[in-house]
Amino acid sequence: MNRRDFLKGSLLTSAAGAFGLQAGGRVLAQGPGDKPAGQANPPAPKDGLPTGKIGKLSVSRLLLGGNLLTHFTHSRDLKYVYTLAEHYNTEAKILETLALAETHGINTLSIHTVPWALNILKKHRKERGGKMQWIICPTAPVKAGMEAYSEQVARLMDDGTEAIYLWGVHGDALISQGRVDLIAEAVGIARDRGVPSGVGAHDLRVVVECEKANVGADFYIKTFHHHNYPTGPRPDEIKGPTAEIPGYWCSNPPEVIAFMKTVEKPWIAFKVMAAGAIPPNDAFQYVFANGADHALAGMFDFEIAEDVGIAKKVLAGVKRDRPWRS
Repeated sequence: MNRRDFLKGSLLTSAAGAFGLQAGGRVLAQGPGDKPAGQANPPAPKDGLPTGKIGKLSVSRLLLGGNLLTHFTHSRDLKYVYTLAEHYNTEAKILETLALAETHGINTLSIHTVPWALNILKKHRKERGGKMQWIICPTAPVKAGMEAYSEQVARLMDDGTEAIYLWGVHGDALISQGRVDLIAEAVGIARDRGVPSGVGAHDLRVVVECEKANVGADFYIKTFHHHNYPTGPRPDEIKGPTAEIPGYWCSNPPEVIAFMKTVEKPWIAFKVMAAGAIPPNDAFQYVFANGADHALAGMFDFEIAEDVGIAKKVLAGVKRDRPWRS
């Protein structure tokens, strides 16, 4: 064997070991623990996820987050990940993800108003018989008169949305502007239509001021995670509750824990894994032990079964000071 034939044979052998060769010459990358092509998803667990009540809704303790479905991956400076998520989470894959989540006991998702994504949710219900409940935040402007916001809430209700909440981006901005009155108006618009109406926030001041003003929120969706991860903020970086540091969205977790103990409304924690920086077993243990009633987690289809199993194990043995509020 000459040098050229030796190198050629070595490269082919290495490639065959690194990739799974499929029928028709299609090559798929495989790693340790990957599910072989064609293998069915794991069977549904016999016991479902625990649930809590938000208004009249029975909501699973673990909710499906919408950002991965709408391709907003919050991948920090890794901009290619947005495109990667877009290519992976096609309409067909999103429909598969919704069905798989239901199979494993997740009965509710939260998503913001991305029209094409809402069309897929409707298809899941109307054409596939899906039962997934929707908690959706309108993205229309929240300003005096509230015409656009009211119109969007009405459309979401016509589409079958089970609960509405004020988008956290809007909640943060309104508190900075001193406009808790507009938050109260937004809450009232959804409540007047007979559905649970909540408030979202990254900034703890939103919840503090809403409680102080008694805006009538039925629940809160508030960011919550610890800072014990490699890209977590250092104490000297935190300059206040609205500090904008890449890679995290809960600037003051001890303060969140302390204040939420005083809140008697259901609390859905989101950004619990700091956009993938914290493993789910660590994240779920932290948020449930420290008072959250529900955890909102973005999951790809291949993560659902494992994450549900972790959540159920955590919930079965969790000890907490804050009573369950849902």
